[in-house]
Amino acid sequence: MKNKLFLYLFVFTALICLFLFVSNGNMQKAKEAKILSLENTVSSLKDSLQDTQLKVLDMQYFSLENNDDALAYYYHLELEDPVRYISDKLLETNESKGDNPLIPYEGMESDFKINKIKVLNHKWIIADFSDGKYWGELLIKYGLKDDMGVDFTTVDHLLYTRSN
Repeated sequence: MKNKLFLYLFVFTALICLFLFVSNGNMQKAKEAKILSLENTVSSLKDSLQDTQLKVLDMQYFSLENNDDALAYYYHLELEDPVRYISDKLLETNESKGDNPLIPYEGMESDFKINKIKVLNHKWIIADFSDGKYWGELLIKYGLKDDMGVDFTTVDHLLYTRSN
């Protein structure tokens, strides 16, 4: 009787060890698959980040902030942030009653006002304008005077039309 009890205990212990061995192998395979999946995800995220950084650098190519030759034009004026200063001066033209004087169109829904500004270099600006329903873009030439005044001249303009 004692021998059978020991035999049953031995068989039971052997089955538990076998179960633990098999489940540990399966667990390790699952963990390795998860690690491989995470490594692939990290690799794709790195590629995506690099693509995004290249796109940002591409978008910044035509900007005053990254154009040292154009920024040299402002050294004698001692402006801390020329882009901000020029943008603020351009936005001041929105304060006039009615349409912005730089926009050669009459607003259809309300007055046309400049919304978004991109200072390309020390001479040109591209701007977006809208009246709330209709919109367009302007190419503006500007000149910064020694007395810190700014002269704006519309070089070209575009009004988008809706096709319903």
